[in-house]
Amino acid sequence: MWKDYSKSYLKNNRAAGRPIMAAALAATMFLSLLCSEAYNLWVYEREKIALKEGEWQSSPAYDLQGGRMPMLLTVYLAILLLVVLSLILIIRNSFEVSMNARIHQFGILSSIGATPRQIRICLLQEAAVLSLLPMLFGALTGIVISYGLIGAVNLFSADAADRHKAVFCYRPSLFAATILISAFTVLVSAWIPARRLSRMTPLEAIRDAGGFQMNRRKHSRILAGLFGVEGELAGNALKAQRKALRISTLSLLLSFLGFSFMLVFTTLSAISTEYTYFERYQDVWDIMVTLKNTEIAEFDLTEKVQGIAGVADAAVYQKAEAVTYLSEEAQSSELAALGGFDTVSGRAEREGRFQVAAPIVILDDASFFKFCSQIGVIPSLDGAVVLNRIWDSTNSNFRYPAYIPFVREDKQNTVLCHSGKGGQSVEIPVLAYTQTVPVLREEYQDYALVHFIPLTLWKEKAGQIGEAEADSYIRVLAAERAELAELNDLETEIDRIVYPAYEAVSENRIQERMSNDKLILGMQVILGAFCVLLAIIGIANVFSNTLGFLRQRKREFARYMSIGMTPREMKKLFCIEALVIAGRPFLITLPLTVLFAQYCVRASYLDPMVFWRRAPIFPILLFAAAVAGFVALAYYIGGKRLLQCDLNEILRNDTLV
Repeated sequence: MWKDYSKSYLKNNRAAGRPIMAAALAATMFLSLLCSEAYNLWVYEREKIALKEGEWQSSPAYDLQGGRMPMLLTVYLAILLLVVLSLILIIRNSFEVSMNARIHQFGILSSIGATPRQIRICLLQEAAVLSLLPMLFGALTGIVISYGLIGAVNLFSADAADRHKAVFCYRPSLFAATILISAFTVLVSAWIPARRLSRMTPLEAIRDAGGFQMNRRKHSRILAGLFGVEGELAGNALKAQRKALRISTLSLLLSFLGFSFMLVFTTLSAISTEYTYFERYQDVWDIMVTLKNTEIAEFDLTEKVQGIAGVADAAVYQKAEAVTYLSEEAQSSELAALGGFDTVSGRAEREGRFQVAAPIVILDDASFFKFCSQIGVIPSLDGAVVLNRIWDSTNSNFRYPAYIPFVREDKQNTVLCHSGKGGQSVEIPVLAYTQTVPVLREEYQDYALVHFIPLTLWKEKAGQIGEAEADSYIRVLAAERAELAELNDLETEIDRIVYPAYEAVSENRIQERMSNDKLILGMQVILGAFCVLLAIIGIANVFSNTLGFLRQRKREFARYMSIGMTPREMKKLFCIEALVIAGRPFLITLPLTVLFAQYCVRASYLDPMVFWRRAPIFPILLFAAAVAGFVALAYYIGGKRLLQCDLNEILRNDTLV
């Protein structure tokens, strides 16, 4: 009997099942996307670890070895649980709207002997039938979106150096798990309203009008003051629908908040990178070549690179680590006034002396001579130039750092020691102390004495200090303000000279900037897509409610008509409700976004006007307008259907009394 009843109802009330099918489709698509992305992230991390270790294991045992994989699995399961709970709360409303329209029917069935258990089973079997095909289609759609998302990530990060390309992977077992999780989510979402409905007494169910219960004791003074009587009625209606619209309000609020915060963050990141990297080094380098596993002493093409047509300057260098030990008397008076060596090196370690990092930058001889000329020192291959500066973090910030001398400049020699325990030490003459750095694309430690030495001196002393880092670098500056095509040609020429004999990776300054812009755009697209998904969930909830107008609000509007309200005034009421639903999240988000932006600008020590001139105001307003447009469309469709009904006939229907 119940199968025949459900079959007849679904056949004759197709429109009532569409919100349920849409909710099941959206939920399964989202879960399928989440499962697929989590699995591909897992595979990607596994491949990176395998490549780093120089081996590849494809067995399931390898998936779980090490601490990182179980951690990823735990995080994924926690996120999956939160998503399932969220989706249950969201799509429950679609089932609730559909089931509430049939309270009167089930009241009659209950009065003639139907048990609560039979009613629940009937509703759940209908939910299963309506959701089966949408779940299958949603799972396939989620796979397609995941494939496209991974392709987009690869596209946006195609030019990133040393990046391991992601390859889309999928398994049938993952599809089965997605369907099972989706079925659980949908059935629990249907069971919650079905349980509530089945526990109603026959009299309560028969008398239920399916409308909202107005609260006459609360008044919407703001809406009444702005829009008059229609504003008061719209405010009361929204308060009556507060529970039904809870998901819409939360989803739209989170989508607005996430979208605006994401744009503020990525805009600030782009500005910061531009100021601290691209603009700072735009006159320092155009091409950078990393010579893999190559010592500077082994590289014999320096003169050829420096002689390429179109090259204004080229430097070959390598870095090494060393330490030095300084007595308290060696510190500068400026450093002593700020706390001395204790503040940067800790306690004295060796015979009352402090250990201080002394990184070494080994320059080819020609570049070292240029550096000496730059700082006004007589060039020599017998000594080092010491970068004698330390960041005064007390009186300046990282954006606009001020420097003070690190040590006194009366010592004519420096003693460098191997950074490891038991290493040898070597004494090197100091040609000069300076606060000027050579033209290299390098960041130097804040609390260290950097030593710049020529290649000839390094060859003599290398064995006593220790080994240098594995890679060497070539920094090339073009002769003129070159465009992308010219830098590409220059990079090709350098590669032609270097690559046959050495393993190398080259970077192009303009191409690097374009890649950075592409990565930021990719981040905005991916994070923005999740914000749009949240907005879609909220908008779907609004559509679900407005499409339930005929079943839930026809008596309400019939009463308005009976006291003389015109269709035009009812349309105004719809517009006010749509304005509040779409505008409230925006009005809440706007001041929070401004405060967040101000906090981030202050924390990054940027000039506020630099940010506000590039603030993403238009995209945020466009996002708000799109959301408002879809909410207005939902109310337009629901209101149009409602006004096409014979509301006078509704008042004469005694089943609603």
